[in-house]
Amino acid sequence: MQRERIDSGELIRCLKLELHPEGGYFRETYRASGNVVRENGAELRSASTAIYFLLCDGAHSAWHRIRSDEVWHFYAGDPIDVHVLDAQGALVTHRLGNALVHPDAAFQAVVKAGNWFAAECRDASGAALVGCTVAPGFEFSEFELAAPGALEARYPQHRETIARLGPKT
Repeated sequence: MQRERIDSGELIRCLKLELHPEGGYFRETYRASGNVVRENGAELRSASTAIYFLLCDGAHSAWHRIRSDEVWHFYAGDPIDVHVLDAQGALVTHRLGNALVHPDAAFQAVVKAGNWFAAECRDASGAALVGCTVAPGFEFSEFELAAPGALEARYPQHRETIARLGPKT
């Protein structure tokens, strides 16, 4: 597998990234000024938001879900796997990376609203800079980190992958 080395320390400084509660580093880069109202609700939400997200130093994005669709975009570095537990309990893995260098990778992947998902560098020693666009826009009030053991109990057929990508305790 060809490596596309990036300097994660330089990216953290240059892009002013901060630690994310799910793992990795992030910074919000866009929040739409227009608002939308969620179906079946009265909450106003920004129409869309976007972030930079960096996985490095063996960190992973722990299992979580949000109430909006999220589009992941690959920018630089090594491929990552975005693991998604769909509504039927199937585990789907999207390989995100430079599709010109890694034919099994795509530049974008979509996680549907409400699905549990986690991400990791394909190579644990790798680093990857990606972006995430959320619509309606992301709010931490709609972010849910999986409780330890809850997903393993619900989806025992995927126990190994779920346990490996759980929250750091």
